[in-house]
Amino acid sequence: MSDKSKSTVTKTRSFATIVYPESAIENWLEIISTLKINCFVSPLHDKDINEDGTIKKAHYHVQFIFDGPKTLKQCIEIANKINGVGIELVNSVRGMARYLCHLDNPEKAQYSPEDIKTFGSDDYFEIIALPSDKYKNIKEMISWCNENNCIYYSDLFNYAMANRDDWFRTLCDNGTYVVKEYLKAQSFKRGKMQ
Repeated sequence: MSDKSKSTVTKTRSFATIVYPESAIENWLEIISTLKINCFVSPLHDKDINEDGTIKKAHYHVQFIFDGPKTLKQCIEIANKINGVGIELVNSVRGMARYLCHLDNPEKAQYSPEDIKTFGSDDYFEIIALPSDKYKNIKEMISWCNENNCIYYSDLFNYAMANRDDWFRTLCDNGTYVVKEYLKAQSFKRGKMQ
């Protein structure tokens, strides 16, 4: 083992901390915005359950993402500015970002990605996106079209734009062709049946 691997100096490009509403500095979100660091703040986790069935103390998860490596000491200094509790070095930016809403933990309380607070230039939805999300969204859109007797792409697009950012992103990025073809076939099928 080299001397370098024995070193206690740890660096990271991302870390997470927890903020409890009752111990947070009053303007902690303003403080985050002045740091000029990419950061995601979860919705208030007020539905999480302990192993014994009791409700966990309400808290926020806060994930900081740096452009370059930071030492553990620097991370602690940042967490202390907002009265963050604990430091978790993040191995996967996407994994932690998804955890902010428990997206990959169906056994836990689910929180809406729409309620994430974003600071800096990182796009939360781009970071959490998985290739499989596109297929899930297309299935949901087709089901919605069937349930709502929707045969016009523009109606679906307007609905997505107003109500479902995840669908809207799928349509804008690469889901339009499949959905348009489906709606065209449904429209043709309905016309033949009349």
